[in-house]
Amino acid sequence: MSTLLLGLILFLGMHSVRIVAEGWRTRTVARLGPMAWKGLYSIVSLAGLALIVWGYAQARQQPVLLWSPPMALKHLNSLFTLLAFILVAAAYVPRNAIRARLHHPMILGVKLWAFGHLLATGKLADLLLFGAVLLWAVLDFRAARQRDRAQGTVVAPGKAAPTLLTLVVGAAAWAAFAFWLHAAWIGVAPMARG
Repeated sequence: MSTLLLGLILFLGMHSVRIVAEGWRTRTVARLGPMAWKGLYSIVSLAGLALIVWGYAQARQQPVLLWSPPMALKHLNSLFTLLAFILVAAAYVPRNAIRARLHHPMILGVKLWAFGHLLATGKLADLLLFGAVLLWAVLDFRAARQRDRAQGTVVAPGKAAPTLLTLVVGAAAWAAFAFWLHAAWIGVAPMARG
C-alpha cells in the first residue's frame, strides 16, 4: 500500500501545484523556462503514475475488503464512466457545446469516473486510489473556475457538429474500454455478468 500512496503523492502532488502554489509555479516556470518545467512536471508525473500502477497491482494481490457494493452501483458506475469518457472527449474536440458550457470537462470527467468507481468497488486500495483522485478533482475544478473568473476567461460558443463528434468519440472510446480494454489492461471485465 505504501507504493500506491507514494505514487498518489507524487502524481496528484504535481498536479496540485496550481491549486496550492500558483505563485511558486509561475516563478519556477520563469526561472527554469517553460520546457524545463514541462520536463520536470512530466518526469515526476510519470514516476507517480508508474508507482500508482505498481502499488495498485500489489494491493490487489492481498485485497482488504471494506464492503460489497450491490450490482446496481456497478451499473451506475458504467453510466458515470460513459459520461466521463464523453467529458474527456469534450476537452479535446474544438468548439463543442459541452466544453463551452462546462469550461473544464476533463476534470469533471475525472470526478465522475472516480466517484463511480468509489461506489462500485469496496476494497481499501480502491478507496485510497479513487477517493484521492476524487478529492483532487474537486479541488482542481474549484481552482480552475477561480482562475477563469480572475482572468475573465471566455470560452467560444459550441457548435452542433463538434458536439455530435464529441458524443460519438466519447461513446466509442467508452465502449472499447468497457467491453475489451478494461479486462485486458486492468484484469476486470466491467461488462461481464454477475
